[in-house]
Amino acid sequence: MIGDPTGQTKTRPALNDKEIIANAKTYQEQAFKILDKSPKKIEVVRNSDWLNKLSLSDFLKKIASQARVARILERDDFEKRMAENQPLSVLEMLYPLFQGYDSVAVKADVELGGTDQKFNLLMGRNLQKDFGLRPQIVMTFPLLVGLDGAQKMSKSLGNYIGVTDSPKDVFGKAMSIPDALMPMYYNLLTDMDPEEIQEHIIGTADHPPLHPRDAKVKLARLLTEFLHDQRAADREEDEFIRVFTHKENPENPEELKITEKEIWIAELLKRAGVVTSTGEAKRLIEQGAVSIDGQKITDFNAKITVTKGALLKAGKKKFVKIV
Repeated sequence: MIGDPTGQTKTRPALNDKEIIANAKTYQEQAFKILDKSPKKIEVVRNSDWLNKLSLSDFLKKIASQARVARILERDDFEKRMAENQPLSVLEMLYPLFQGYDSVAVKADVELGGTDQKFNLLMGRNLQKDFGLRPQIVMTFPLLVGLDGAQKMSKSLGNYIGVTDSPKDVFGKAMSIPDALMPMYYNLLTDMDPEEIQEHIIGTADHPPLHPRDAKVKLARLLTEFLHDQRAADREEDEFIRVFTHKENPENPEELKITEKEIWIAELLKRAGVVTSTGEAKRLIEQGAVSIDGQKITDFNAKITVTKGALLKAGKKKFVKIV
């Protein structure tokens, strides 16, 4: 309901029960693509089962009395927001306490999280001690930098490879990862031996690294096969080589239905999902990165006659067939 404030620069809107249930469903679908969902191995619980039963008196006595405001405000993201006079709600300050109490309720032995979750995970340890339980082990993992090469991978930033993405998107997005991130992606997302990564991806004095393109193809294959299957990985690699090495058109491009007889090129690019604004469309056209059936579009104000079956190409990797 509150939303984890970790890494946020502003207060998140509260969610209602319907939104929470819908979100939880998508989280489970993603998790169970990787985890064995056998009931003997996995139990899914909702923290509303115990948090909703907490009375104000219980909360004040059992949880709130253990918290120190100064300690909570030590968090980097809270400290930054305070320094910048950004709003910080009491609910957000209470979030680590609620998450910590989850560890008490399930009697957690181990809690996993990203490095950005360290504060919340340690709060669980502290509350367990206060409740006379054995403190959980905390395991943190590095955050994966997104496809932009700058910020952490995030759906809201659009710099992500989704667990439920199609094989085409998984392979294509993996091929757009910045060269400098290859070692991190191999270390965090594959089971390759660290020495093998050092030798083949990073390189040694005696062994030059793989060409960045070859390293990306290998990674794209591994990710596509892991999230889908070997057949999908084979298909997408063949398609990639055909389109981007041999410069041929894709066999099964995305399709876009256009009912008008004529359409402004910028509007076409927006409907095709290539850009989100006319400014982006203009920049793409000025860069000479837009063509229809091999004919480059150079006029931002151009009106395009809609031809069924025409192939729109934008940038190096976006192909859309007009239907």
